[in-house]
Amino acid sequence: MRFSFSAIALLLLLMETCAIPAQAQEARKAEEILQAARMSPTARPASLRAQIRGEEKSIPLHIGLKNHVITYEFKEPEQILLLKLEPGNTMLLEKKNGESQTISGTHLHDVIRDTGVSYQDLSLGFLYWPQPILQGEDSIKTRPAWKIDLQAPASEEIYGVARVWIDKDSGAILRIEGYDKKGLLLRRFEIVSAQKIDGLWMLKQMRIESFNPGNPDPVTRRYLEVLGKEDR
Repeated sequence: MRFSFSAIALLLLLMETCAIPAQAQEARKAEEILQAARMSPTARPASLRAQIRGEEKSIPLHIGLKNHVITYEFKEPEQILLLKLEPGNTMLLEKKNGESQTISGTHLHDVIRDTGVSYQDLSLGFLYWPQPILQGEDSIKTRPAWKIDLQAPASEEIYGVARVWIDKDSGAILRIEGYDKKGLLLRRFEIVSAQKIDGLWMLKQMRIESFNPGNPDPVTRRYLEVLGKEDR
């Protein structure tokens, strides 16, 4: 099974590995795995109906995928967020009055409406954090996965480390965990299910959980759900 946001292939360096220290080899391999996951969400154009569902209510939105840009569009009132994916970084913008303004700094941790989801959650910025370390292999719901740790940059105020599980076969992101500066779990994103739309495997449901540091039980649990394609 291959999700629509999966990579086509992972290009691993095959030459002169014996002359490279083991730690450098692991860093290089982690970077290559991440590079495939970074650019793959918009590999095929799509227009999708979706919602962010909590315990009490659901908030509808439209998700567009095209030309390495993910568009999140809310209604009543209208709000349009643009996530631009590039080989070296991401840029999250909000479109207002025909102009696009960058969302950065402390505003990244603001919650979008009443969704419980922050701008940081949508930015995918953690995939570009420096010093990726390949921690080895793991299994997520029987799927073999790479497990990679990324160190937060000095400018990051809340998180210290992000841990990412990436499907070994497809390159799809299966799970993400964000830890604070003391190494305590704050946030978990996990793919729950997938679906086939127009012959392609798409995300169906992703669970988003928030934690109080040191408490293994989530304090909030929400779901990002793709309901189907939307003709626009």
